[in-house]
Amino acid sequence: MIRRLAGGLLVVVLAVWLALVEVFWLPLRVAGVPVPVSVVAAVVGNLLLVALAARLTGSRLAAALPAVVWLVVAVGASLRRPEGDLLLTGGGVLGFLSLAFLLAGVVAAAFAVGKVLAAPRDGVRPARTGSGSGGAR
Repeated sequence: MIRRLAGGLLVVVLAVWLALVEVFWLPLRVAGVPVPVSVVAAVVGNLLLVALAARLTGSRLAAALPAVVWLVVAVGASLRRPEGDLLLTGGGVLGFLSLAFLLAGVVAAAFAVGKVLAAPRDGVRPARTGSGSGGAR
């Protein structure tokens, strides 16, 4: 029980850290050319963290936590603070990268959570019925 709780907490902390790092990587440029490292990190990170959460906790509900945490941090970065600060902007190339970051991250998180939810609970797949041809006979 303690091990599962610690594993879930570890994955949530990793999801917060990774989402923050990805947000701050968005404006990364090399020789003036934007590098979409955060988009790739969002996809890979969400796929891996959801699977890791499912493995460490053994819970389908806990497996969705990294995806939810990532989404909260990413959407929170797109909101203007009272001081006027804005991390995810909406103009030019950086705006395109911000949208790609949000879209790719959400799609990867949804795919990973769906994969965990669709997996059989006991590791045994249900028996297939029918002829396998796809048509009724």
